[in-house]
Amino acid sequence: METLINFKYDESEDILEIFFGDNEPSTGVELTDYILLRLNQATGRAVSLTLLHFSILTERTEYGPRSFPLHSLKDLPESLRGVVLRVVSMPPVNQFLKISYFQASSVKQVPFTYIESQRLAIAA
Repeated sequence: METLINFKYDESEDILEIFFGDNEPSTGVELTDYILLRLNQATGRAVSLTLLHFSILTERTEYGPRSFPLHSLKDLPESLRGVVLRVVSMPPVNQFLKISYFQASSVKQVPFTYIESQRLAIAA
């Protein structure tokens, strides 16, 4: 069954909210200073994604999409961190938000994200 996706863009605040199916009890997780994920921890289902400063998040740089480190993940309890990474890396969230990492050293990986702006061009 495909998830119904709804978009709400507030032009004056430059905020895009993406809703995945019906609203339900959820936990908000700040992925970056500009990206908030709401998910149901019990079911592992994404409820919504909020993109603050949407036009900045989707700006292209001369090197490709603008990327943002996911530093806040290290502050989450390990069990929640696992759920968040799973939810973000699967549909419907991964249609809009991409996850990768920078190999800072042989033992340190820094996760980061960027917005799949082509998919969102029709939303705003």
